[in-house]
Amino acid sequence: MNAVKRLQALALAEKRHIVGLVIAAVMIGLSILAQAYLIVDIVDQVFLKNASFESIVPTLGWLIFALVTRALFGYMSGRIGASLSEKAKRSLRLQLLDRYTSNPIETSLSGQSGKKVSVFMDAVDEVDAYFSQYWPQVIQTSIIPLLILVVVFSQHWISGVIMMVTAPFIPIFFIIIGIATQKKSEEQMEKMNQFSGKFLDVLQGLTTLKLYGRTEREAEAIEKSSLDFRDATMVVLKTAFLSGLMLEFISMLSTGVVALEVALQMVVWENLTFFSGFLILVLAPEYYLAIKDLGGAFHTGRGSMGAADRIFEALDAPDERLQWGDRTLMSRTPELELAEVSFAYEGGRFTLYPLSGVIPAGAHVALVGASGSGKTTILNVLSGLVKPDSGRVLVDGDPLETYTDSSWYDTIGYISQNPYLFAGTVADNIALGETADEASILEAATAAGLTDVIDQLPNGIHTELGEGGYGLSGGERQRLALARAFLKRPGIILFDEPTTGLDLVTEQIVRRSIDELSRDATLVTVAHRLHTIKQADAIWFVDEGRLIAQGTHDDLLSVPQYADLFTLQKGVRG
Repeated sequence: MNAVKRLQALALAEKRHIVGLVIAAVMIGLSILAQAYLIVDIVDQVFLKNASFESIVPTLGWLIFALVTRALFGYMSGRIGASLSEKAKRSLRLQLLDRYTSNPIETSLSGQSGKKVSVFMDAVDEVDAYFSQYWPQVIQTSIIPLLILVVVFSQHWISGVIMMVTAPFIPIFFIIIGIATQKKSEEQMEKMNQFSGKFLDVLQGLTTLKLYGRTEREAEAIEKSSLDFRDATMVVLKTAFLSGLMLEFISMLSTGVVALEVALQMVVWENLTFFSGFLILVLAPEYYLAIKDLGGAFHTGRGSMGAADRIFEALDAPDERLQWGDRTLMSRTPELELAEVSFAYEGGRFTLYPLSGVIPAGAHVALVGASGSGKTTILNVLSGLVKPDSGRVLVDGDPLETYTDSSWYDTIGYISQNPYLFAGTVADNIALGETADEASILEAATAAGLTDVIDQLPNGIHTELGEGGYGLSGGERQRLALARAFLKRPGIILFDEPTTGLDLVTEQIVRRSIDELSRDATLVTVAHRLHTIKQADAIWFVDEGRLIAQGTHDDLLSVPQYADLFTLQKGVRG
C-alpha cells in the first residue's frame, strides 16, 4: 500500500470527522446558493422592478443570515480538519515511537539520530496539510460544484454543459503539477533530513571537533547542507506560485466563457431572462473557485507525500521486536537459561553464535573476553532488548516471551558503561518517573555513594543537570545509575563493565555499592579486570561471538586463552 492510500486510510478511519466535514460542505453549498439567489433577487427588485428599500429589508436580513451561515460552517470545516490532522499526526507519532522504542539497540545503530528526530517531528508536521486542508477541500469540491450545477441546469442547460466541459481542465492541470511537486517535495524532505542529521551530529561532537581543529570545516558542511535545503524549498515554493497563477488563469478563462455565452443568450438571442442569467453569472465563479481551491489543496497534499514516504519507510522497516505474552513473572530472582541462543546485527557487524548456559537464581555470573567478543550482546539478549535469531531465553524454565514486558522489566536492572542521564534534576534522574519521596531517593543515593557529590551541588538532589548528565564526571554518572538500581531493588542485575575508566577510589566506591546491591539478587556482570570477578560463582569466557568455556576461575585457568589473558593482566597490574 503506497503512502497516499495509507494516509487516506488514516483519514477515513475517523468517521465522525468525515461525517462532520460532509455536513459542513452541504451547509456551505446551500449557503452559497441562498446567497446567490438573494443577491440576484435584490438587484432584480431594486433595478428592474423599482422596489423601495423598505421592501427588500427582509431579503437583506436573509442575505446576512446566509453569509453568516457560510462563514460559520467554513470555520467549522476548518476546525474539524485541524482536529482530524491532530488525531492522524498523533497516531503516526505513536507508531514511530513504538517502532523506535520496541527495538532500541537496532534503532540506535541504524542511521543518524538527527534524521530520526526529523522524521518524528518535521516529517509528521509536513503531512498536517493533507488532513487539515486537502481532505476538507476534497469533500467540499465533491459537493458544492454538484449543487451549483443542479441549479444552473435548472435555469439554462447550455450554461451547465459549458461549465461541465470546462471544469476538467483545472484538475488535469493541477494533477500534472502535483506529480512534479511530489518529486520536488521528496527532494526537499531528503535535504532537511540530511541537514538535521548533520547538525545534531556536529552539535553532539562539538568538543571533539574543537580539540582537533575541525570546527570551521564542519561549519562549512552545515552551511552547505543548509543552503541545499533552502534551494530545495525555493524550488517547491516556485512550483506552488506558478501553479497558483495558472489555476487562476484557467478558472478566470472558464468564467469568461460562461459569461460570454450568457451575454449572447440574453442580448443577441434573448433566450435567457435577467434573473436566470445573473444567477448563473454569480454562481459560475463559486463553481470554479471550489474546483480551483481543490487544486491548491491537491498541491499541498502532494507536497506532503515526500514526508509521508519517509514516515512509512521508518514504519515498514523489518520488525524484529520480541513479542511479549500475558503472564506475570512472580519470582523476584528466577533461574535464567540461554538455550542455543544466536543473534546477528544488521549489516553483518557482529554475530553471536549459538550459546547455551544456565544462571541459577541468586548466582553471580561474570562474562569475560576481549573487546568485541560479544559480552554486551549477551546482556542485550538476556535482558530482552533484542530478539534472538534462534534459540530461546528461558525464565524459570519458560520462554521469556510468555511473560509481560512490564513484569520482566520490573524485575531487572541494567547498568551500562555509559548510563544515559536526562536533562532534569538529580532526583528526576534517580527516580526515572517512578513515584518516590525525597527520603527514598536520598537513601538510594547514599547507598550508591553519591552523598558527597550531592552535597557539593548548589541545590542538592534538585540541581538541574544538562543533557547526558553534563556537569558530572564518569564515576559520578555511574554512581547515579547505581542509585537508580538501589531505588528499584531489582532481583536480576546486569552490569556492563561498570568500573571501566574509573579511578581507583571511585572504583572502590562503585564496587562496594555493587556488592551491597547484589547481596540478595542474581548478578550478571561484564568485566575486563579479571581480578575483580575471581570470586564469581561462574565465569563465561567468550571469544569472537562464541562461548569458549564456562566454570569457576580455577576451572578456567586450564583454558589456554583464559590463562593467557589472566597472566597478561596480572603482569600488567604487577
